[in-house]
Amino acid sequence: MKRIGVVVFPGFQILDMVAVSVFELANLEAGPGQPTYEIELISEHGGLVRSSSGVQVGSKAFDDPAYDTVVVAGAMFVEPSSAGLRAFLKRALAASRRTASICTGAFALAEAGILDGRRVTTHWAFARELQHRFPKTQVDDDRIFIVDGSVWTSAGMTACIDLCLALVEADLGADVSRAIARKLVVYHRRTGGQSQFSAMLDLQPRSDRIQTALTWAKDHLRERLSVETLAEVAHLSPRQFSRAFRDETRQSPAKAIENLRVEAARSMIETGRHSLETVALETGFMDTERMRRAFLRAFGQPPQAVKRAARA
Repeated sequence: MKRIGVVVFPGFQILDMVAVSVFELANLEAGPGQPTYEIELISEHGGLVRSSSGVQVGSKAFDDPAYDTVVVAGAMFVEPSSAGLRAFLKRALAASRRTASICTGAFALAEAGILDGRRVTTHWAFARELQHRFPKTQVDDDRIFIVDGSVWTSAGMTACIDLCLALVEADLGADVSRAIARKLVVYHRRTGGQSQFSAMLDLQPRSDRIQTALTWAKDHLRERLSVETLAEVAHLSPRQFSRAFRDETRQSPAKAIENLRVEAARSMIETGRHSLETVALETGFMDTERMRRAFLRAFGQPPQAVKRAARA
């Protein structure tokens, strides 16, 4: 049985406890009497630990650091780690098979010296601070999670689900992680290389009509998505649609569609083995030169650079 130690501390983010549910559901998938994981909440002093929301959870005091996997929770605000926590994490790195952090939990690993020389991620809002305070790390602020040797780091909030699904997938296979994702009513885990940012989330239309048109567009990127076509989906005239779209999203329809296509193309490049010609065709750019110009506008680098980074 694999022991999972989830590290909590005063002020931890209670949402990170959904990580426990991933391992719990993995045990259910294994069947009665055959649990794969033994899950423990652990803290420096044990007992009740108060989260940033005020909800308290029970925990065991740090003891034997030889867990299969130690997962450090994050927090809404970054506070210095205690000497006891830093010492435990150093011991856990040597004694455990894997050490992981959720969100700002990466700061605790960095303070313990665990992230020196490693490629890591954290919540995008804290990435610059992490890089500034710990220059020996290589912080990538646009990844859902990153694996560097035995150290796993994830982005913030719900990225803990993706991280733990990936941990379970590494142990038990993709079929089990997919089954857990279905029970959690989430899409199958995002890949580690997927961006923390979402074009759809950035747009945030207020009306159902504009949202419907955008959702339809995302499912039909390969097609020619003219204003007339999108207006028809939204049951508006082209003029009404363009005016409402700009008012609600602060973008033109053409720019929004380009952002959706760039996001889809980047995901295909990072997670598959498609040629750039295939990616351009499938995402509606039609040719690689149009896609290259769009990537330069969005990311400041061409698709080839994204493909090389994904391979690395």
